Amino acid sequence: MLNANMQTQLKQYLANLREPIELVASLDDSEKSAQTRELLTEIAALHDMVSASFDGTHARKPSFIIRRASDAQRWVRFAGLPMGHEFTSLVLALLWAGGHPPKIDADLIEQVRALEGDFEFEMFFSLSCHNCPDVVQALTLMALENPRITATLIEGGTFQGEVEERGVLAVPATFLNGESFYNGKMELAEILSKLDSGADDKAAEKLNAKDPFEVLIIGGGPAGAAAGVYTARKGFRTGIAAERFGGQLQDTLGIENLPGTSYTEGPKLSDDLKKQVADNAIDMMDLARATQIKPATKAGGMHEVVMANGAVLKSRAIILSTGARWRNLGVPGEAEYRNKGVAYCPHCDGPLFKGKRIAVIGGGNSGVEAAIDLAGIVGHVTLIEFDTKLRADEVLQRKLRSMPNVAIITNGQTTEILGDGSRVNGLVLKDRASNEERTIELEGVFVQIGLVPNTEWLRETDLELSRFGEIVVDDHGATNLPGIYAAGDCTTVKDKQIVVAMGSGATAGLGAFDYLIRNEPVDEVAQAA
Repeated sequence: MLNANMQTQLKQYLANLREPIELVASLDDSEKSAQTRELLTEIAALHDMVSASFDGTHARKPSFIIRRASDAQRWVRFAGLPMGHEFTSLVLALLWAGGHPPKIDADLIEQVRALEGDFEFEMFFSLSCHNCPDVVQALTLMALENPRITATLIEGGTFQGEVEERGVLAVPATFLNGESFYNGKMELAEILSKLDSGADDKAAEKLNAKDPFEVLIIGGGPAGAAAGVYTARKGFRTGIAAERFGGQLQDTLGIENLPGTSYTEGPKLSDDLKKQVADNAIDMMDLARATQIKPATKAGGMHEVVMANGAVLKSRAIILSTGARWRNLGVPGEAEYRNKGVAYCPHCDGPLFKGKRIAVIGGGNSGVEAAIDLAGIVGHVTLIEFDTKLRADEVLQRKLRSMPNVAIITNGQTTEILGDGSRVNGLVLKDRASNEERTIELEGVFVQIGLVPNTEWLRETDLELSRFGEIVVDDHGATNLPGIYAAGDCTTVKDKQIVVAMGSGATAGLGAFDYLIRNEPVDEVAQAA
């Protein structure tokens, strides 16, 4: 199961074990069980602190638990093979079970240990889902740190029957004590905020204790990271408050148009940016959502940003880089069947539609790339474009047209998504030339129709927004409010591309630098008195 390179890397990691660990597998006669036996045997052979046994009696087969030999009550179970994007999760589970300390905020670990009650988590993932590892790793850590928490992590492709029975049509899908808990990506702090009623108060207290910044960036995508690097290198005390560091990068797989980088993937680029932010001593505040901005009354004064948990952050200059999110169709049935056949991430949820009929809405690069990827998994793809022609790059269009299980419809408008009450079973399509409508029977709809800026929270301010909700900026990234700058996909910058966002972030950072050196700090309270 593990090639020579993977074995060498894993052996190096296992050298960090401090205590013996046990792998206990529950198997049957299936090919997947044979592969599981092979994987665990190979892992056990790499270190004398790892033992593997195959006498487990769990109902899910194949599955195996990882536990510390000295404490059988702390364990995590993988059902199916945690390979692909989840191989890192497997490695971390081995290390954490073996006493290697996790690189997690100590306050969060203490919150996990202090949780009261019994929590039985089950979480479904797919091997191609780049959003799943965060949830897998968070639940793994919780199970290994608190004996009253268990985590069973299920590879949906191996347990397709259970996926169907439980109505899982989007991953990551997390259940708690048998009931649906959350669909989508979650990090450890988010899970704790749902379980620990005092988690938000603790986070707010921590943010309120921070000294004022010289530059505070709201948003941690490519634009925010670039802005932070530029202002920090100018010597200014810089903070980044992000609802989700990386932003859309976390939902982007292949990136082939970043100059100087032939190929990378969004989560990896996000990790690289996060490391660069840390290397520049920028105060990174993740899972921090801004809800209100209070501009300074005078140039050089302190702006205030109110966070969702009630905390208030202060800074002499602000850079808004809140990015954008997938645009919704806005038709009947879309909201009702979200995660029940309506999906927005083809890489995450595509494997759940193996052999089925699906539609992709949108003929730009994102839509055509999604259709190409899905055509290799599903039974049939219908690509629907509102315009009279596809807008994707010609190289992508040629690839799509060469695939035998793809139908392309242009000048088509999706007017409704249909379902049986529990899942999607079709959509209504209108021909925009003839106005005739017809129903297409299918099991999934992937929406890829562009982006909406994350600026709703700014609409009640004096900040100038375009009719599309974008923050209006000049050539220096400046807004109409002194000391407040903006960058990236949330602005009027024309092209919504990673490299453009990075460039606009640098521009805004340099603009903020120029503002700060031209405006001395102002004590607004003293002046008002």
